Amino acid sequence: MNHPTYTPPWFLGNGLSMTLYTAFKASRNWEATITSPEPPYQEQIFTGACGVPIFGINAIPEHPKGTIIGTYGITGQLDNQWLLKLFGRKAFAQGYAVVLFDWRGHGRTAKLSPTLTSDGLYEGEDFVRIAARAKAMGCPAPFWFTGFSLGGQLALWAIKTAQIISTWGEDLGLEESEIGGGAVICPSLDSNRSLTYLVNHPSGKYLEQAIARQLKKLAWQIYQAHPEAIDPAAIERANSIWGFDNELVIQRLGFSSVEEYYEASSALHLLPHLKKPTLILYAADDPMFDPAIVPDLQATCANNPAIDLVLTKQGGHVGYISSSACQSQAQDPDRWWAWNRVLEWIGNW
Repeated sequence: MNHPTYTPPWFLGNGLSMTLYTAFKASRNWEATITSPEPPYQEQIFTGACGVPIFGINAIPEHPKGTIIGTYGITGQLDNQWLLKLFGRKAFAQGYAVVLFDWRGHGRTAKLSPTLTSDGLYEGEDFVRIAARAKAMGCPAPFWFTGFSLGGQLALWAIKTAQIISTWGEDLGLEESEIGGGAVICPSLDSNRSLTYLVNHPSGKYLEQAIARQLKKLAWQIYQAHPEAIDPAAIERANSIWGFDNELVIQRLGFSSVEEYYEASSALHLLPHLKKPTLILYAADDPMFDPAIVPDLQATCANNPAIDLVLTKQGGHVGYISSSACQSQAQDPDRWWAWNRVLEWIGNW
């Protein structure tokens, strides 16, 4: 389908400025930019792959027309993931049941279980099992999986996993046909290339260090909740994104190296196999990812009619704040261009 052209405000014309503005400025005043109130969320404990408990919240409007299930990126928790909760407000206001969750190793899910992240290898099944439980609670099909950044990678894994539910999840009470598909914003696609790019980039290395500090903080929170399950000396050594996965993640998952783990969980390799409708919004100036991925993404999506790739010149990393002219041209109710495209796209199915 055709999508409205994206243009940012003049002062957010490059990816780094958009990314930093979104993280540090827009995060403080986002509630003033939309009119939709907070949905009447109810807390839930879902059961994910291998019996891992997953904390989430859900809300069901009157006469829901479908269900949107989403999570966030590499760090954080539901309490502070304002961009995801903003989307939840918009989706609920448009008549969708909404389920948002703390993925493995994050937030209240980490307090329930010491199970660490797997970048999609198990989180894909988590999404599907959450959908099955949501259906039992009254959330209607079709179910749409959403996420941004690393959460976008998880959602892509969820689409792939849902396509073969008949081979592993016959007891779930959920049919493959009830999964609509997914929509992701600036998904992580190739961690090996992007992490190498990030740590060697003059400004990217500071972004990497900031994320690494948050990962270390996350690891200490898991240790406080489950001291028997995690080695504090390993946390002390985990001073980078690579170090976090090397010290705490790969051995539990059976990988011999971080590079092998990243290759196995790479979402780029999933794209040719997706058969469900999938929307990918991706900014060419995203400072978090290697620009060399863009041609590979274009080529892969061009060969898969199930994927609707919207590649924009600008937008930064999960920013996509639109200019006044852009908002007017798209007839959007607010400046959140990417989320508006996601809801518009889902609404057309």
